[in-house]
Amino acid sequence: EMPICNGIEATLIIKQKYPQIKIIMLTVFDNDENIFNAIKAGADGYLLKEVNPRDLQQGILETVNGGATMTPSIAMKTLKLFRNPIDFEATSNDQNVNLTPREIEVLNQLSKGLKYKIIAENLFLSEGTIRKHVENIYAKLQVHNKLEAIQKAKNNNYI
Repeated sequence: EMPICNGIEATLIIKQKYPQIKIIMLTVFDNDENIFNAIKAGADGYLLKEVNPRDLQQGILETVNGGATMTPSIAMKTLKLFRNPIDFEATSNDQNVNLTPREIEVLNQLSKGLKYKIIAENLFLSEGTIRKHVENIYAKLQVHNKLEAIQKAKNNNYI
């Protein structure tokens, strides 16, 4: 998440203006939608931030030499996406997620980087209640972590 636009949007803008530039996504996001959108935007590679320095260097060299580097787990997800395509635009726009006003408040606080304890104090709730709200948010948004929840909430204008 960057301040003005995200990495996928930046990739699209750069590739439209300078198609010869090689772009490797270096990210924490390993969900299908981000992988699909990054490749669609023109990314030449997709590595997770957990990549070790040697593999990062090798990936950069591969990409510069015309290849397309990917973290192995991302390569597998990409193959699965090609075998079983998903219409992400239809699914993200048609989802009717009913977040409660309280869940939206919790998401807003999470997006500011606040810890559960601080969110609980701010909303006059227990830390356990905050954890339960977060669990419900993850289930409703069909995500697995805080970063994915915040990104999906922003993309769908919940926050």
